[in-house]
Amino acid sequence: MKAWISHFFAAAVVIGAVSLAQAKPLSRIIAEMGLSPEDYSVVNATTNAMLTDGTPQVGTERTWSNDDTGSKGTVRVREVRDNCVHLQHFIVPAGAEQSREVRTRNCRDAGGNWVLTP
Repeated sequence: MKAWISHFFAAAVVIGAVSLAQAKPLSRIIAEMGLSPEDYSVVNATTNAMLTDGTPQVGTERTWSNDDTGSKGTVRVREVRDNCVHLQHFIVPAGAEQSREVRTRNCRDAGGNWVLTP
């Protein structure tokens, strides 16, 4: 029985590692969307402002724009579960006609800080 559990656990670890290797880093997703590093800084500042006063309520929204690049968007709280806030980012890169959606999750660490988590 122990051998079966051990093999099952090893298979789960390998499958998890393959899944992680196939996931794109956030920086690549942002670049592929047409956002500049400065745009990302504005998005990040907007997200941090939402989380500064504690845990926001579902439906809370903040808009952002980068006058230098013309990119803009909205950050919306989609769900609050346990110590995590699930966010929807509706992003309109400069020159784009339609918004694109990205979902992220920020969770509190042991020190009470909000951390972007997978």
